[in-house]
Amino acid sequence: MPNSSLRTLLCALACLLAVGGAHAQSTSATSPIGDAIAAAERGQAVDAARFANDPLYGWLEYAALRRDIDTLPADQAQSFLSRHKGEAVAEAFRSIWLAALSRRQDWPAFRAAWSPSIKDVALRCADLDARQATGAADAQWIKDAQDIWRSSGKSLPDGCDAPFAILAAKGGLPPELRWERIEKAATEWQPAVMRAAARGLPADQFAQANDYASFFDAVNDRALAWPKTPRSRLVASHGLAKLAKSTPVAAENALPRFASALGFTEQDRGRVLYQIALWTAASYEPESARRLAAVPASAYDERLREWQAREALSRSDWRAALAAIKAMGEVQRGESRWTYFAARLSELTGDKAAAQALYRTAARESDFQGFLAADRLEQPYALCPWIANDDAAAKAPVARDPALVRAIALQRIDRVGWAQREWKDALSRFDDRQRRLAIEVAQDNGWFDRGVFGLETAKHPEEKRLYKLRFPLHHGDTIRREAAKHQLDPAWIAAEIRAESIFNPRARSSANAMGLMQVLPSTGAAVAKRNGIPYAGAASLYDSDTNIAIGSAYLRQMEDKYGQTYYAIAAYNAGPTPVARWQSQRPSMDPDFWIETISYKETRDYVARVLAFSVIYDWRLNGDALPVSQRLRGQSSGARKKFTCPLAEAPKG
Repeated sequence: MPNSSLRTLLCALACLLAVGGAHAQSTSATSPIGDAIAAAERGQAVDAARFANDPLYGWLEYAALRRDIDTLPADQAQSFLSRHKGEAVAEAFRSIWLAALSRRQDWPAFRAAWSPSIKDVALRCADLDARQATGAADAQWIKDAQDIWRSSGKSLPDGCDAPFAILAAKGGLPPELRWERIEKAATEWQPAVMRAAARGLPADQFAQANDYASFFDAVNDRALAWPKTPRSRLVASHGLAKLAKSTPVAAENALPRFASALGFTEQDRGRVLYQIALWTAASYEPESARRLAAVPASAYDERLREWQAREALSRSDWRAALAAIKAMGEVQRGESRWTYFAARLSELTGDKAAAQALYRTAARESDFQGFLAADRLEQPYALCPWIANDDAAAKAPVARDPALVRAIALQRIDRVGWAQREWKDALSRFDDRQRRLAIEVAQDNGWFDRGVFGLETAKHPEEKRLYKLRFPLHHGDTIRREAAKHQLDPAWIAAEIRAESIFNPRARSSANAMGLMQVLPSTGAAVAKRNGIPYAGAASLYDSDTNIAIGSAYLRQMEDKYGQTYYAIAAYNAGPTPVARWQSQRPSMDPDFWIETISYKETRDYVARVLAFSVIYDWRLNGDALPVSQRLRGQSSGARKKFTCPLAEAPKG
């Protein structure tokens, strides 16, 4: 049974609300426990006894306690922590409880509730306050405060100011430690942090530090008279690099004077030239090739190597693009993307033997470039599904794990953050087999994104081949119906859903795109009106059938407008204005090159991903697939591809 203090609190909270609050709408999916949690958050009376045996009862308590956290009696808080010890809800509550105790400055209670596992910087600084106030500011206190001080070159929470002031008073912030943070802030382009860290320096050093900071606000000639030290060169080069990001030509014109006056090293010059080249190439400006060539080899990284290749592709300079790929490191050059483009460019520059060998290597991968390579070779697609053969009998105890039960229940009521806390807690105790079984359990219950976020493909590459977990398929009848209605490939619709929401019908982006296919309300209303689709406002987009109907109609609209599927996919992600610009810049470029030279990384990767996903969903739906080289051009018929596994021996489960 629920304890009396919770019943008292839940009832008392009801008295705090005005009449209007009683009509506030819950954003959770409808369910008795979901409604009860939402009511508790609003301060309405809840019959807690009704939910005493519900797996989410602890989160119901949490919702009620959190509302009144700043006046909550310590004994009630401690009781909650004790009763839910070891559960995710206790750690979620501990964080908000500690923050409340910090605001109250109830330091003994704070220390009693503290856990060394807490990583939040604001709470770690509050812990310093608590230890100081309770007489525990010892040598370890100084070390802990110094560790936070030097942990970042970016701004730290305001709550760290007081312990840092005490640290300084104790002599724990000598000039060398202040300069360490100033230099770190310079590398992060954070002049305000530089100025804050400089307070407490001797007068002459304080003045110098502030002049360093001013260089990030506006590059100025005072820097020409700075001392010729590594610190001055570090600051000046980062200040010029910051300028280069917004105005490459200004940074390029200023660099020789400051490099000469301060004695820049190759590393200092490279830091500036890198940014000049990067932001010129990312816009495909006329000076891109020259500025890329000016960057010393020591300053190149994978990102700039990619842009060097892309920039040459944008000019159809096949030899320069191939040279850029060959200049990449072995690991980067071995990625299927660059192996494929090395093959294409070798072919275009007359080395057909090298091209064939590279195509064969790329075609072993089950991704966009791998599928393109297979098309060039006129061979089947590589796909090696892995059946883990995890003991089915072990699935039942995994499904009964209390944390996993709570995670799935929270996901059902759209408490995503809480669900992820419980999921993480459950997986912390699972081995790899249990983790995979937990993903199956989650997907059995409609939590499909666990097949993406629950697999550990970097640590266990074979898990990339768990295609049925990674590529869930739901609402198949609706997808097929809308595909037929709009003469679209159903695999494309499924791929868009996988890319946009991973089949979460209540997904909502920061831009307010909603539902399975992440449709904006304004777009939804316009498309619904145009196609005669019943639409009752933005909330309609959370209905799966409605969302797929509108999203599919919009795909048809994009396909009709652009004529080529790869343009339509790009427009679905980035909108019409950028796509129009990219079309005008490279109007006759082959589709694979055009996609790779898209300026926006998100859209560039998105188009390739959706096309690859379409192939895999075609396999899931039909057992074979329309070739991706035809698919991206909007062709819907023709000879289909078979799949084969090129691995000599698949890993055993």
